[in-house]
Amino acid sequence: MSSRVVLFLLCLSLAACQSSNPYTSESAPIPPPPPIEQIQAPTYPAAPRDFSSYRNWGWRSPPAATASITAEELREMMIGALDQRGLRPAPANAKGDVQISVSANRGTRLRQTYDDYGPRIGAGRYYDHYGGWASTPVVRTYEEEVIVVRIEMFDGASGQLIWSNRGEARSSTKQAERIEAVREAINRALADYPPR
Repeated sequence: MSSRVVLFLLCLSLAACQSSNPYTSESAPIPPPPPIEQIQAPTYPAAPRDFSSYRNWGWRSPPAATASITAEELREMMIGALDQRGLRPAPANAKGDVQISVSANRGTRLRQTYDDYGPRIGAGRYYDHYGGWASTPVVRTYEEEVIVVRIEMFDGASGQLIWSNRGEARSSTKQAERIEAVREAINRALADYPPR
């Protein structure tokens, strides 16, 4: 092909691409800003919650029994722990300032112990022989059973979650030690209440 034919085809293809633009530069005007009286400044940070206003509590959902503890035992432990923190049970047929939800579950955790007897590198004489020695750290991994307690507190008026925490304690196969582990886990969970 000659260069004239190529040039003619190129001009013809460019002419075919020429058309009117379907997009126009028209747009709606920007609305005016609202009056200053209508603009509300956000309050940041939010005002801290006054936990001293919460005096009594009720159950959001009664505690359920687990494989480690009965519902009645868990209920009694929670009543005692909340009483120590100044929260009293709400009167009968009253909702309470705070609604409590608690659950206890068993789980497993891995625990590692590290035994390091210190570096013992050296040489010495032992029965007319010389030699060297060294020690290495020993890391042992254990799987242990734990009791995990989760506590949630909801505002009695709004139903909004106001505080939650969890605590865990090492347990064993003996029932008495499991009950003590639940008590310890509840106290660990409530250690941060009321938040400061």
